[in-house]
Amino acid sequence: MFSLILSVLVATWLSPEFHVDAAVGSDLNCTTYNGTAFVYTSTATICANTISDAACAVLYPADTTGAVIAGTDNGRPLTCYTTATATPAAIVQDMKTAAIADCPATCGYCCETAAYDCANVAYPRLDCSTITSAQCLSATWRTIIAQDCPSACGLCGSGGCVDAVVDCANDVTICNTVGMQDFVNEYCQYTCGRCASSSTTVSSGSSSSCSSYAADSSSACSAWAANGFCTNTFYTTAERMAYCATTCKLC
Repeated sequence: MFSLILSVLVATWLSPEFHVDAAVGSDLNCTTYNGTAFVYTSTATICANTISDAACAVLYPADTTGAVIAGTDNGRPLTCYTTATATPAAIVQDMKTAAIADCPATCGYCCETAAYDCANVAYPRLDCSTITSAQCLSATWRTIIAQDCPSACGLCGSGGCVDAVVDCANDVTICNTVGMQDFVNEYCQYTCGRCASSSTTVSSGSSSSCSSYAADSSSACSAWAANGFCTNTFYTTAERMAYCATTCKLC
């Protein structure tokens, strides 16, 4: 009997009828269920509109419940995704694509823009879901976030290479200033072209003349390597040697 009840509950949860009852509307992208209702995630409105906010307000007038705001279940403007005048409404992909391109913040679609729509690594060094806007701009965290949690800060497509100090690009002459090279190597890697390639990083801790390698001490090395353990400079050569010498090809 319990399994039957559970099956009914799961079917109800997954059914279109259940989802379209959400106050935010038929399209639940960039939302999460908080136990009571579907609400917009923090990355739903974290970006800027491509065109002016005023123009977006005209193209996508707010629902009577209010504008799209993170943490609320205010109705998403219908014109962001459908031609219908009431919910439930079928999603019209061309309309949604246009909204994402022009007015992602107004429509609550920031999480679907290219800068935010990518996968984080499987084993991040910090909890991607708790990253704050201050951490996104922090010289202490920005590089790590770009490598492990790019979708949290709109760093998808960066390849993990960013300026830790966001003002580096304001004065590119710093890249060649005598006495500033240690600083730019650490904090202005993107602007100054100082990002280490994976091949360079690996060669710094390995030897192409190796004929054999020490055995891996961890069974998770394949997964770790796929997420940058062998190439990410956050980890020391000693740490790689201790856990994944064979996978990282360390003598």
